[in-house]
Amino acid sequence: MIRTHQEGMMMEPDVLVVGGGPAGSTAAALLAKAGRRVVLLEKARHPRFHIGESLLPRNLDILEKLGVVDTVRAMGVHKPGAEFVSDRTGRSAAFPFRLALNRSRTHAWQVKRADFDAALFANAARLGAETREETQVTEIRFGAKGERAAVEAQGPDGAKLSFRPRFVLDASGRDTFLAGKMRLKEANKKNNTAAMYAHFQGVERRTGELDGYISIHLAEDGWFWLIPLPGDVMSVGFVGNPSAWKGRQGSAQDILMQRIASSPTVSARLRGASIASEIHSTANYSYRATSGCGDGYLMIGDAYGFVDPMFSTGVLMAMTAGELGAEAAHVWLDNPARGEQLALRTNRELARAMDRIGWLIYRINDPVLRSLFMAPRNTLWMRDGIINMLAGNLRGDWRAVLPILSFKTIFHVFSAMHRLGLGPAMPEGHQPSRPGIA
Repeated sequence: MIRTHQEGMMMEPDVLVVGGGPAGSTAAALLAKAGRRVVLLEKARHPRFHIGESLLPRNLDILEKLGVVDTVRAMGVHKPGAEFVSDRTGRSAAFPFRLALNRSRTHAWQVKRADFDAALFANAARLGAETREETQVTEIRFGAKGERAAVEAQGPDGAKLSFRPRFVLDASGRDTFLAGKMRLKEANKKNNTAAMYAHFQGVERRTGELDGYISIHLAEDGWFWLIPLPGDVMSVGFVGNPSAWKGRQGSAQDILMQRIASSPTVSARLRGASIASEIHSTANYSYRATSGCGDGYLMIGDAYGFVDPMFSTGVLMAMTAGELGAEAAHVWLDNPARGEQLALRTNRELARAMDRIGWLIYRINDPVLRSLFMAPRNTLWMRDGIINMLAGNLRGDWRAVLPILSFKTIFHVFSAMHRLGLGPAMPEGHQPSRPGIA
């Protein structure tokens, strides 16, 4: 239930959550469920457009804890795996989740984020959090150790609101409120990419075993996502490095359509399709805060860090951060020293997860890695280990240690051979001549 208070009144919740996306709504819901007094602030009004529409099997654990599995199932498109398509050869390689090393969860859903985020936000209110939309935080001041923070916000129609929470969870997303204010945000120079994306109708969909799959099309200077959504809607986006955008002129629609036309595999699927949304763009995709927590606060989700969305990890990491952040805040309220330890653990675990998936993402344009992806073998369970990562098992699954280490070793060996001119040519989609390649 949404509660209100008059302008000028001071609210003193246990926890103030800044940002009503997946991280903030997850944290607020779990804290309210645990009996804490929580206020959740969202600067926009749900539903609002957002990307990150492809969930992963590991999302189901958190969705069950929140009690929204049936709600998400009803709004989503069943997703049993992912496929990679090579523009160079036209070949496709499928990675079904049922082959992951951890097979406790073998599917997920593709969702319209506007509907998904609205459902999570409403669920936080249902569980007892006080939720406020169109309310933007303008200032956060932290006092001496143990003192409540002073938070100022602006509500609908310019109303001034004040809060004195015992703990603050910054889930402000790519606004990175605290990281920006404290000058802690660092862009990842290894991944200086930009994205452009929109919803389309009339896009050719996969059928048969690939029905519901997310498609990743590997272009010459970047990659496309094609995500099937309900109602004949397809989310289509392109992520590329600076050279991919160099010399592109015209409107946003002109540029996006130029990129689509340059990809033989994507343009074939969009033949006759029409744009069904505004065109959006985002630059400098990957970043991280050098420090994500302190006395009385914790940054979670995209407010702490974000990695290129190639493998659909964004929502999972955000909701995982919300879950861990809620635990840290809950403990901190009774035991600040222990809570600080859990806050540090939250950032540490998320950083490790981003590093694990980032290793693949930052090399996806490498011809050797693309060749390995487009010709999967399962020697030493390397294919299944990669699928395990694609399913969202990023937090220290011991079963994946040997498969992933083996895959990295093969990659480095072949890369070294090619630098020395000793290896065979490895065009995308052609099987390497050495045995044991994943």
